[in-house]
Amino acid sequence: MHSMIQVATLHHVSVSVTDLDRARHFYGDLLGLKEIHRPPFDFPGAWYQLGDRQLHLIVHPATRTLRRTTTIDSRDGHYGVRVRSYRRTLEHLAEQGIVFRDKPQGLTPWPQIFLTDPDGNVIELNAERLD
Repeated sequence: MHSMIQVATLHHVSVSVTDLDRARHFYGDLLGLKEIHRPPFDFPGAWYQLGDRQLHLIVHPATRTLRRTTTIDSRDGHYGVRVRSYRRTLEHLAEQGIVFRDKPQGLTPWPQIFLTDPDGNVIELNAERLD
């Protein structure tokens, strides 16, 4: 007989980045995420609060997990973040000059916006509804 793992919730997502200052500018300044305390690991990185979850950036210059492109591909590995307003998010991204692909209607019951960070990590921003 084996015991079943009982997953309670998702705690955090980690993504690899190559330039911490550039990543902090993107996640903190452009996307407006709140940076939180990170333990003093022996490698650089940053942690951000996402509601009751976290996003961890790990600097790993020689990583093989980086896509090596900033081409937006929604079928590639990505993480999704729920935003409060689809339209305000579109406006903000456009004002900041961030390249994105919006998908207001599709097979999912929510509108989606896809973009990449400077290292090519794909991010889905979605909202409960078009507003």
